[in-house]
Amino acid sequence: MSTLWDDARRGFGDIWPAMLAAVPIGLLFGALAAGKGLSPLEVMIMGALVFAGGAQFAAVELWATPAPIGALVFSTLLINARHVLMGASIAPKLQGFSRGQKLLGLYYMADENWALAEKRARTHRLTPAYWFGMLAPFVACWITTSTLGAIVGAALGDPRRFGADFAFTALFIALVAAFWKGRVTFWTVAAAGLASALTYRFVGPPWHVLAGALCGLAAAWIAAGDREGAVAEPAKP
Repeated sequence: MSTLWDDARRGFGDIWPAMLAAVPIGLLFGALAAGKGLSPLEVMIMGALVFAGGAQFAAVELWATPAPIGALVFSTLLINARHVLMGASIAPKLQGFSRGQKLLGLYYMADENWALAEKRARTHRLTPAYWFGMLAPFVACWITTSTLGAIVGAALGDPRRFGADFAFTALFIALVAAFWKGRVTFWTVAAAGLASALTYRFVGPPWHVLAGALCGLAAAWIAAGDREGAVAEPAKP
């Protein structure tokens, strides 16, 4: 039987590649936020209270004086709406968690630790030690690097010129590959990616997030239905 320390160590062992990928993204966000007039302290507080990379980038892109509150609220709500489905998926697997652990753990849930937890839940029971072994260092990494990016600011330059903005994309490709289930996954990813890219090109953010999510869900439902129908169909004599 694994100890609390073993579970926490496994959590850290699973999350550290995502932490590494988050470093250039955090630095980039901090630099962009500083360019919009946010202080390092404000960036640090934003990372601790919001902790949503995509939503934070969207907020910074829209940031102005005075702040467009309606646009900020709508765009971040749209981008983070996926957490409703993610929370519904992972919640039944948190049976050993206290109410406080669930509230804190789900508040700081991100795509990376959600995906890794879902993967582990296939073979092991999720424990608070494993979950927070992933969560705590990942949150600390994001807050630290984004604050550092705001401090360094213009001296940092744009990490995108080194291709650093591709780090999270590469990470998500790896996460999708870990959940690959054949043609259902293929059509889901293809539909979501195509819809998102076309919407981003012709409509603009944040609508590409909604378009990708809806088309991905529709494709998954259709593909899964076709597979079930094929399995249920009796063999012909």
